[in-house]
Amino acid sequence: MEDAGIEEAEVSGGAEFAPALVAAHPLGSSVAVAVGPELRVFDLKAGSAVSLSDDSGGSSHSDAIRAISFSANGVLFASAGDDKLVKVWKTDSWCCIRTITSEKRASAVAISNDGTHLTFADKFGVVWLVTMEESVGGQKPTDNKPVSILGHYCSIITSMKFSPDGRYIATADRDFKIRITLFPERPLRGVHEIQSFCLGHTDFVSCIAFTCLSEGPSFLLSGGGDSTVRLWDYINGCLLDTCQVRDKVEELIETSETGDNNLAVTDICPTNDGSLVAVAIQSLNGVMLLACDLVTKKLSFLKVMTMEKSYIPTSLSSSFSADLLWTVMGASNMPNQATSQLFTRLKIIPNFKKDPLASSDHVPTVLEDSEVPHGEKLLLALQGSLDIGKQEEVLASVLAALKVSMHKMLVKKHYSEERREQRKRGRNDKKIKKRNICSSCDHRFVACT
Repeated sequence: MEDAGIEEAEVSGGAEFAPALVAAHPLGSSVAVAVGPELRVFDLKAGSAVSLSDDSGGSSHSDAIRAISFSANGVLFASAGDDKLVKVWKTDSWCCIRTITSEKRASAVAISNDGTHLTFADKFGVVWLVTMEESVGGQKPTDNKPVSILGHYCSIITSMKFSPDGRYIATADRDFKIRITLFPERPLRGVHEIQSFCLGHTDFVSCIAFTCLSEGPSFLLSGGGDSTVRLWDYINGCLLDTCQVRDKVEELIETSETGDNNLAVTDICPTNDGSLVAVAIQSLNGVMLLACDLVTKKLSFLKVMTMEKSYIPTSLSSSFSADLLWTVMGASNMPNQATSQLFTRLKIIPNFKKDPLASSDHVPTVLEDSEVPHGEKLLLALQGSLDIGKQEEVLASVLAALKVSMHKMLVKKHYSEERREQRKRGRNDKKIKKRNICSSCDHRFVACT
């Protein structure tokens, strides 16, 4: 790869923008959207926005939230981000019961299937674990510190999931690999037994998701910067099938006009039985649907659900009990944008769980804003308010920001020898300057820092 092309991310400068995230409660009782430091929750049963509270004694998120996740039974919810905070919420009251401080910025979070352990990954590729003692007998948590359990050798972990049976934890990174690790009964001693590596992606892995038949083995789906969705036998680390999405997308968008040839897969969301997979793709104004046959172990293109031109989803989610596919678009740290005006757009696709091949009546369609559940109340709670006349302008800015963000965060930079030496000298100069300042101080070094 040419140095000039790669250094483009560095010279472009600017802030690193965090995409908006959406997560649906497994039982369909609520939906959460994270944009910037804001966490917005709507109670679908009560039909009203949720007011969050905090009994953990910790501070609220002050920087972009990078990962959100419900527990398998929906009792707990976790959020983590660039402020080095991981917060755990009880979903019956939406009260924060735990605030954990990470040493580095968090990039992924997951809760074990039995709800007894929380794992989160940081930007250095280390996975940390905390025991959730409050989930047993309603007791208050002790102040146990996170314990490192596994690592990806200084590679950003982009996605982390527990297998349906809870026996394995899957972690994906920007260095093209997926690691499947046995999750032991006593993980505080370390999660050292590697079951397999799923190797085949030729660019960063952006997302992973487990899927399984109602009765039978489970499989792993992954998407990445190489514009592919892949199906894995993760127990043995075997690649079963690969679906190239680039060709289908290029038929729908004219990349030559937009100047954007990056068609990375940004998120995937399978149905409960794995028969259908929704795929979000950078630069695609819509969602691609893939048919997934877990019996023959094949992926095939089904159709593209196109949306308005300025709407490109950044995150997808669906619950186990409902047939709605939730999609969101948005970004944090927008230029000249106040925190209270962080803007997201929400689109919902119904009939997502029904087999579209069985009947033409069940083909999913995108709901209009007037057709979404709870209508304007839900949209106002999750999208935030914004002058309608400025939507197109803001959405255009969001699109540009997200393209830069993914390039800066996930595409690994390569430098010429000369540039590499300059960076080393810059780092060494800072260390020498800091040592000189501290050595000239009468106080101890700890006090100086």
